[in-house]
Amino acid sequence: MSDVNVLEAVVRTEFGKGAARRTRRAGNVPAVLYGHQSDPQHLAVNARDFAAILRQHGTNAVLNLVIDGTPQLALTKSVVVHPIRRYIEHADLLIVKRGEKVTADVNIVVTGEAAAGTLVTQDATTVAIESDALNIPESIEVSVDGAEEGTQINASDLSLPKGVTLAVDPETLIVNVITAPVAQDLEAETDAGESAEAAEGDEADEAAAESAE
Repeated sequence: MSDVNVLEAVVRTEFGKGAARRTRRAGNVPAVLYGHQSDPQHLAVNARDFAAILRQHGTNAVLNLVIDGTPQLALTKSVVVHPIRRYIEHADLLIVKRGEKVTADVNIVVTGEAAAGTLVTQDATTVAIESDALNIPESIEVSVDGAEEGTQINASDLSLPKGVTLAVDPETLIVNVITAPVAQDLEAETDAGESAEAAEGDEADEAAAESAE
């Protein structure tokens, strides 16, 4: 077993919200390991060590789990983070084998500066790919350097690493380069919005007056 991303895990015997809270209070993350027709295993992994692996390798990190002394290769499938306090609340882990192909969502990073007077909109922040479980790219870059108005970049235009293929419709829109709005356009949109709100307010006042009658 490789000594990369080694993460000690213990089997949890208590379940439910109360048990999960106790697991987190002890400095661990509740996790579920599943896949390959095996029964799901409820685990607890060290929160600090797990977070360090995710920071270094991203949310598709491959883990060398040691479950009560038994090694198991796993892929981080999903991570639930508390919306305010930002600690990891729960993780789903997928059993994988060396050489196995898996599907994963990979972040798209837009680089470069488009042509002057344009605005770059990113329609998709991730793209689903199929890759060897041990060679999932951390991100995929797409350059808009010098791109003119009307430029559209679809999933099929992405430059994928060797051995990686798309797992989405090739026509999926990733990036759209449009004309940048000018100050007059923004003012017109603001005025239109204020007029609409005023009209809605007048209608509400009229309805209230009719009800009072």
